[in-house]
Amino acid sequence: MNTETLREKLRLAPSTIEHVPTISRLANGSPRTVTGPRWVLLMFSVLSSTFLFALDNTVVAAAQPHIVLHFQAVDRMAWLSVAFAAAALSTNLIFGQLYACMPPKWLYILSVVVFEAGSALCGAAWDMTSLIVGRAVCGVGGIGMYVGVMALLAAMTTVEERPAYIGSIGMTWGLGTILGPVMGGAFTDSSTWRWAFYINLPFAAVILPAAVFILPAADPKAGCSPRARLAETDMIGGFLVLGATSTLVMAINFGGLLFDWNSAAEIALFSVSGALYLCLGCQQAFSLGTAPQHRILCWDVLTAKESRRTVGLMILVTGAGGCGIFVPVYFIPLFFQFTRGDSAMDASLRLLPFIGVMIATVVFQGVLLSRSRTILGLYMPWYAAGGCLTAVGGALMYLVDSGTPDASIYGFSVVLGAGVGMIGQAGFGVAQACVDKTQTAKAVALVALGQTGGITMALAVANTVFVHEAARRLRGVLGSALSEQEIHAAVGGVATEVFGQLPALESMTLPYIVIMAAGGATAVLSVAMRRERIATSILAISP
Repeated sequence: MNTETLREKLRLAPSTIEHVPTISRLANGSPRTVTGPRWVLLMFSVLSSTFLFALDNTVVAAAQPHIVLHFQAVDRMAWLSVAFAAAALSTNLIFGQLYACMPPKWLYILSVVVFEAGSALCGAAWDMTSLIVGRAVCGVGGIGMYVGVMALLAAMTTVEERPAYIGSIGMTWGLGTILGPVMGGAFTDSSTWRWAFYINLPFAAVILPAAVFILPAADPKAGCSPRARLAETDMIGGFLVLGATSTLVMAINFGGLLFDWNSAAEIALFSVSGALYLCLGCQQAFSLGTAPQHRILCWDVLTAKESRRTVGLMILVTGAGGCGIFVPVYFIPLFFQFTRGDSAMDASLRLLPFIGVMIATVVFQGVLLSRSRTILGLYMPWYAAGGCLTAVGGALMYLVDSGTPDASIYGFSVVLGAGVGMIGQAGFGVAQACVDKTQTAKAVALVALGQTGGITMALAVANTVFVHEAARRLRGVLGSALSEQEIHAAVGGVATEVFGQLPALESMTLPYIVIMAAGGATAVLSVAMRRERIATSILAISP
């Protein structure tokens, strides 16, 4: 009797909770080959790379006003975050394919080197263009490290212990996310913003030796030539994804700020993006330049009967989790800077209740998913509850104004943190467990695509809504007292003394509409999820 048949026989019912299905592929996971102190050092190393990726996602949040003033380039401020996010989003699937056919150890090491090179370029940037290029290089190396960590853990851990390690990645990612604005603000206030990027370099002294000397040198395609390995990738599809995604993100972020929405530049960006997505659709449909099983969108994973439903849902809900995490990370400090006069560091510390609860929830969830024999060992209830809490938390934050007590804001952020903690990271473990071991890298890349896509699009839409509404209200209050450039500078945080005295502050809560939508969508999608565990032995599904 196969697993799919057992799933149909043993659907969750109150009286049969001990006989729910599991996604486990093996009766017992193979034991790890690295143990003891070497395993601890290796885990510290790979988690450090996850920490750096998360740190760089948000490190410019508090430092960007000083950076654009230093280079006198307020009009290109959006690129500081867009370059990193767009580069990571655009190369995500490419790395997913490469980790499936290249030696993961050396691909991971290469990603670390690329990331560190980008960090060095950012720190030594001589103008805004070189800084933007450095941010893009960091994005490529960072997503390579992130996908690599997920793929490596899938190869080095058993199915039973994997959710706990995925939880540790979520905890590390959350820690890096919260410390990004804090460290960026601290270095900017105490010395120079350049140290916000140089701080990444010492980590290489820990990450690279551990990766070189301890990381197992497994090869998914041992004996294959480089040409044969590359034949199993879809470079044409990868470049189409890169071009289409980059132009779409730029169009959303630049609209109304650098270019008018009806300008030729905006129309061109949207048109080029649409044309490239159309070309991508045709290329994928007819497998142009690649074999059907090697298409960049991983159709073999998305269409496999055993995994298509679960992987598809995990992509969507993890993207929603990305929305719920990064909007507060950027807008809670901004709110306190403008309404309470906080410094960059003090405003970043206001995130601690949100991030603290989020991290605790991720860890608690990972432990229960890997060990619990109750309903808490099923992943579906977590997404149902997490979606509802995320929507409620977003609604509460939407109601905040300048007169709301700090304690209330902290309480609202705690609700939101608990919600996004439930939906933000578990999808990686679920997706890995429901596919064949040879497809785990692709599954990780697809879920990471959902996460980075959710982050990128949420920030793009949230910032666009915030900037447009704030600028509109500033114009209504000041009329012609400020130029258009001065208005955008105030909205971007370059001139907070102007912005902080105006009723345009109310526009800061509008981005939480995105979170409400993400939470509601997750709650609805949870209804379609299977009632199954991801970590128990396959013996649990025996009748």
